[in-house]
Amino acid sequence: MTDTSTASAGSVPLAPRAWPLLGHALPLLRYPLAFIMSLSGYREMVRVRLGPSSAVMICDPDLTRQVFLNDRTFDKGGPIYDRIREVIGDGLSTCAYPLHRRQRRLCQPSFHPTRLAGYGAVFARAATNKAGSWRDGDVLDVTQEMMTLTTRATMETMFSGALPAETMQRCLADTAVIVSAFFRRMMTPALLRRVPTRQKRRYDDARTRLAATIAEIIAERRADPTDHADLLSTLVAAVDEESEDGRRQLNDAELADEALTFFLGGMETTAITLAWALHLLATNPDVQHRLKAETDRVLTGGKLDPAHLPSLGLASRVVTETLRLYPPAWMMTRVVREDAELGGVRFKGGSTIVLSPYLLHRRADLYDEPDRFDPDRWLDAQPDRRATYIPFGAGARKCIGDQFALTEAILALTAIVDRWELTPVGDQPFQPKVETSLSSRGLRLRLTERRSSGAGDAERSAAAALSASVQPPTQPGAAACPVKHGK
Repeated sequence: MTDTSTASAGSVPLAPRAWPLLGHALPLLRYPLAFIMSLSGYREMVRVRLGPSSAVMICDPDLTRQVFLNDRTFDKGGPIYDRIREVIGDGLSTCAYPLHRRQRRLCQPSFHPTRLAGYGAVFARAATNKAGSWRDGDVLDVTQEMMTLTTRATMETMFSGALPAETMQRCLADTAVIVSAFFRRMMTPALLRRVPTRQKRRYDDARTRLAATIAEIIAERRADPTDHADLLSTLVAAVDEESEDGRRQLNDAELADEALTFFLGGMETTAITLAWALHLLATNPDVQHRLKAETDRVLTGGKLDPAHLPSLGLASRVVTETLRLYPPAWMMTRVVREDAELGGVRFKGGSTIVLSPYLLHRRADLYDEPDRFDPDRWLDAQPDRRATYIPFGAGARKCIGDQFALTEAILALTAIVDRWELTPVGDQPFQPKVETSLSSRGLRLRLTERRSSGAGDAERSAAAALSASVQPPTQPGAAACPVKHGK
């Protein structure tokens, strides 16, 4: 590249407080969100160091959009995706550009609107059962409860709910071990990651078991090709009519990668979003009361149904605002595949670029009072998903399951608020547990029943039994899986 009007990436200003040898690894581990927001004064880009390596964080929405749109040059890669690939291989959310278009075509039928209607019925039923399993005065471990809810919904949409409880529990327990190690492994230099500590052995064992479990499930489904009207059946049957190399269907290894991608992402992302939404409603009772009024008007004593979605405007805005304040994928990385120019700066092939939805979503020049929970900011405007609002990414790599996740979250929120009033426990502000996701682990809220249930204890007991048949593990970090529906 000979354009002398551009500067090299080395000329990008280095963020302050870099330690010798470690760079910015310590502030990223100790105070990650504060460190990220400290970079908001750099309007275009800033350089950060992790050990001997450096990366450039993009702080400008237009430059961020350019990165998203040019996925041929700015490809999936970097520390985040290197760690995710250890678990799910080259699934849709992690595969490199040369593999992505084919895999997107093969996965797309699983998220066709005709399928989404069936998934919505599962979501509504699972949310209603979960809300019916609680008792007046309960103090909920909110993230744990939302993981139970989304686990059941994901299992049924992914596997028709046909997996034995023991298999489900094994998957979830191994997932908890894997997920709790992600962020620290991402920030740990490669040499130290190879040290055979007890934590590393547990992590490796869990990865091996989870892969074996998914392979076993796929083998059983291959042996019984009946369409179970679930996501896995659609993946097994998908055909790529545009295939140029004769590989018209997913082989077993590819199918395992995609199954793991959607299994992990379907459980965790929505659970975290729901937990944060309930926290925001509990700490903003005026919005919660308005949302209850909406449920009264829309449901009018009837059963929650996906057909109600167009009328659940406030619930939709609450979810939208929650994703702005607490985007599960608070940080993403890309690798420059070949020498390229961005914002007047030359990047060499192999360079790492960092993007942060959390930073963009809280910039005061992009959002009025950016730290305030205000669902009504979306009343007269749709989120600008092109640049300033990117919880699901953008461009060709935009989340394939965004409507899947939004549908589940809106219906679940409606089912819960229709029956329960939520209030905080204690008066201390609750802060995110920053792992690879903005985890809500440890969040507790108190329930007060809004109205008498005609079903009584018998219905409540039945709902509790149904909900308890699949319980997520209580492992710390269980709600921090980094797979984000294809980001």
